[in-house]
Amino acid sequence: MTDYHQDGRAGIDADLVRRLVAQQFPQWADLPVTPVKVDGWDNRTYRLGTDLTARLPTAESYVAAVAKEHTWLPRLAPQLPVEIPSAVALGKPAFSYPHPWAIRRWISGETASVESVRDLHVFARSIAEFILALQSADATGGPLAGAHSFYRGAALQHYHDETIDALASLKERINADLAGEVWEAALTTTWERPPVWFHGDISHGNLLVRDGRLSAVIDFGTSGIGDPACDLVIAYTFFSGRSRAIFRETVAQDEAVWARARGWALWKALITYETSPAGRQVIDEVLTDHEANV
Repeated sequence: MTDYHQDGRAGIDADLVRRLVAQQFPQWADLPVTPVKVDGWDNRTYRLGTDLTARLPTAESYVAAVAKEHTWLPRLAPQLPVEIPSAVALGKPAFSYPHPWAIRRWISGETASVESVRDLHVFARSIAEFILALQSADATGGPLAGAHSFYRGAALQHYHDETIDALASLKERINADLAGEVWEAALTTTWERPPVWFHGDISHGNLLVRDGRLSAVIDFGTSGIGDPACDLVIAYTFFSGRSRAIFRETVAQDEAVWARARGWALWKALITYETSPAGRQVIDEVLTDHEANV
């Protein structure tokens, strides 16, 4: 039995979680601790018995989400159409593990995929309705977009240099001129209304389904209030054809928001181009959509 070592994700394991729980929440000390089947990068998550989870940040940059989610998830939940994580308790650093951590309610469901979703058209409408409900939630006192949200909800300008470098390095493999046009179009627009809630990472891995339908949205670590354009990226990463059209019609955002959404999708696809074959398809989808809407 050893203390945590600061070597990233490898330093977090079931033994550490058992020790943290036993020390700080003895009422749950006898519950079995097991890794979840589908884990994230920002946090390591372990089930505690059948009804709870322990969620531990893997690095300092993800720590701000712990208190943010603990404060705001209970306030957002009554305003949203599907289940979101329930904050149960906050843990403290111990055994050389340096970060605060969280205990949440376990949410049953299957990660969204083309195979697990019964009807992509219905699913697209459900995601759009969730986004609209989130945008309508009371934003009073909410956390303004910034470092805690990895600048989701803030100006795309934050990632300008990174994007330009990626365009330069990929100029022989993609239509870099058109991609640059997409990026410039995104930068020329801004969110000029009061800030609204955004999730920041509405991707299939953070969407759960039961009986083929959307049942929960998880991982609000990049959430905040600001520009909701980042929440439209799923149009290019998961939907296509009619399902994308339904999503677009239902979410009812103006063309300036969509221009920034294409910017967000393009930025992520560019910086992951070498490691993600799916990113290459996203770039094609974004460029095609840009040409169809200019």
